[in-house]
Amino acid sequence: MCWILVVRGVCLSLLRRMAMWSLLLWEALLPTAVTGTQIQGQVGGSVLLAAERPAGFQVRDAIWRSLWPSEELLATFFQNSSETLYHSRFLGRAQLHSNLSLELRPLESGDSGNFSVLLVDKGGQAQTQTLQLKVYDTVPRPAVQVFIAAARDAQAPKTCQVFLSCWAPNITDVTYSWRREGTIDFGLEPHDLFANGQVLRVSLGPGDKSVAYSCIVSNPISWDLATVTPWESCHREAAPGKTSHKDVLLLVMVPVSLLLILAGLLSAWHCGPCSGKKKKDICADSVAPETENPIV
Repeated sequence: MCWILVVRGVCLSLLRRMAMWSLLLWEALLPTAVTGTQIQGQVGGSVLLAAERPAGFQVRDAIWRSLWPSEELLATFFQNSSETLYHSRFLGRAQLHSNLSLELRPLESGDSGNFSVLLVDKGGQAQTQTLQLKVYDTVPRPAVQVFIAAARDAQAPKTCQVFLSCWAPNITDVTYSWRREGTIDFGLEPHDLFANGQVLRVSLGPGDKSVAYSCIVSNPISWDLATVTPWESCHREAAPGKTSHKDVLLLVMVPVSLLLILAGLLSAWHCGPCSGKKKKDICADSVAPETENPIV
């Protein structure tokens, strides 16, 4: 009896494999209806790859495969029995539901790719659906830096031109945009944006002391922002680009004055012993032997 059960189990397994390879060969040889769908997912989340069935299409068999970046068998459904234990990169993360949709979780950044499902109805009609999965990282909080532009002679008085630089660390496939807080009209011109929107140039006046700007970083499944008030950086002490002509003059004159004072002190110290009448005679006597010519 046991031998009969074992043989029967082996036969069923062989029949399942033969049916599967027959369906794959059939898919390659016969024309089938193909539809394409794009699906988006988030790292750490889940996604459902839906197998759409036309009205009156009674599914008998189904095969889920990964087509790109590598071709792998993910799940099968034969004779009312499903299997997802194939040694693919989704082993342990794939679940085939009763409606033959395939759920993948938790998603990883390398799960993006193309998938297909082959459906065969009881009348022998085959249908293939293709799906494209794109997995995105969760957008982190961006960092914004404020750079003060050097003042120009033609620049209006009491104005400050700044460059706001925005950056989201360790992430790709993101879009940068800016928003001026507290106004309906953002007032951001395209010519004020640089580096694909990562850098914004703004000109501020005394009336913009409380104006804040937000950098928004987004991808199709998440977004985050950071807000700064750039006027606070315009009048900090020793702010970049705020050196005046008076400061430059002081930087030049102070070292020159110190050199002149030092030279005067050295001169006074050197001539100090020769000052006065008495000291003058002593100095003359000390110098005379050096200047007199010997008598021959």
